[in-house]
Amino acid sequence: MNSNENILELRGITKKFPGVIALKNVDLNIRNGEVHVLVGENGAGKSSLIKVLCGIYTPEEGEMTYRGKVYTPRTPFDAIEAGVRVVYQEFNLLSYLSVAENIFFDNLPRKGGFVDFKTLYRKTEELLNVVGLNISPKTPVELLGVAQMQLIEIAKAISSKSELLILDEPTATLSSKEISMLFGIISRLKSEGVTIIYISHHLQEVFEIGDRISVLRNGENAGTHSTSNISIPQIVKMMVGKSMDEEYPFRAEIKPGETILSVKNLRCKGKPSPISFEVRKGELLGVAGLVGSGRTDAMRAIFGADSRDSGEIILNGKTLTINKPKDAVQNGICLLTEDRKTQGLILEMPCYVNVTLTDLQAVTQYGFINNDIERKATDKLVNELAIKTPSIDQWVGNLSGGNQQKMVLAKWLFRETDVLIFDEPTRGIDVGAKYEIYLLLWKLAAAGKGIIIVSSDLPEMLGICHRIIVFSDGIITGEAVRENFDQEEILTMAYEGYMQEDTV
Repeated sequence: MNSNENILELRGITKKFPGVIALKNVDLNIRNGEVHVLVGENGAGKSSLIKVLCGIYTPEEGEMTYRGKVYTPRTPFDAIEAGVRVVYQEFNLLSYLSVAENIFFDNLPRKGGFVDFKTLYRKTEELLNVVGLNISPKTPVELLGVAQMQLIEIAKAISSKSELLILDEPTATLSSKEISMLFGIISRLKSEGVTIIYISHHLQEVFEIGDRISVLRNGENAGTHSTSNISIPQIVKMMVGKSMDEEYPFRAEIKPGETILSVKNLRCKGKPSPISFEVRKGELLGVAGLVGSGRTDAMRAIFGADSRDSGEIILNGKTLTINKPKDAVQNGICLLTEDRKTQGLILEMPCYVNVTLTDLQAVTQYGFINNDIERKATDKLVNELAIKTPSIDQWVGNLSGGNQQKMVLAKWLFRETDVLIFDEPTRGIDVGAKYEIYLLLWKLAAAGKGIIIVSSDLPEMLGICHRIIVFSDGIITGEAVRENFDQEEILTMAYEGYMQEDTV
């Protein structure tokens, strides 16, 4: 099969759910050996399309051909057997097994009826070298960070020698160095004849890695173009049906006021140096740094989710005692975690339960939860945040990524906190939903809240923040105010702690 032939063809694919058409008459051609980028807003149909391709969903209408033959996978195993594999944004790893056991879980090497661990570890080391992970194959997955888990998932997919690899938001948690490494892996796979469907909300990546791009909107294919013949504004217009004048809204009229939160000499457990910084009322404070730089550790320590060795946390002039998250919440500090699905929401519960669980006393009368109060409070926040849901009885797990992120925000707004810490607030959500999140951040700032934004997306922080502090190897190596923002300088500060370590 040459590069001009289609490895996968979709004709009139339609997938329906009660009251919703997830995919509507989708036509799509994927050429052999290309990197085909798939973009669209949350709810546009990308996830449904992936699930059709990998056998989780069966379409009501349409047909698919793969390598010239009719393709009708009924289970993910059928897809894998055919050579189609998905690396999902939400990981599919077994936390208590080792890295090696996760990678080769469905194909463990055996010798005399027993697992051949020597061969298993050797093969795993080879794959870890390919994806640039310097860890032991015996490491339990539960000890890994999010970025490391992402690379393990990619190694797992490579191990099965897939002919069509689907990558769902693979760079959402990776640093710039790790992204470059991933792009190198993709280029090598492409040179070896592997076809890749690449799903991303980071539109800049389209031009670095993609050959062609297809845009989904409202369950339909809005068009397919060569990346050399399209621009980001054109892609955005195809995605949302209108142009977006400004990617990162900045409200210059909202000025930071007096200090609301002071962190003094905070030493995270196991870290060699303390950190100190302040946040002001109405301020959007960015926290930059490489993955593993200690930025998330510091935020979790402030929130009481991780222990600390020393330090003071002062809110509105009052020194707080925070030993667990409950202490932080009761004092007006909340953390919107990086992983909203496992740490921020109860997916198999309705919207109204998720919103009010941060302050059950507010919806309790005579020792019982008052459902009317609970539902009215949720309705109010769903309307204020423009959360798209058929009803507040909908399970949160059925909402799109952007609406799930809004739901996490709603539960903390219900609690009426003073300081909100956002860890990767726009991870895995589309450009339209990102814009809405930015506007919500400004609404909170205008109300005098202190906003901390931890993000791997430096252009995002440069676009919306008043000030940025930079973490590197567990220490704060500097800060920049908006008037003096310089991307190169911030990146230099992000590497500074590591460079100092190398010269010792």
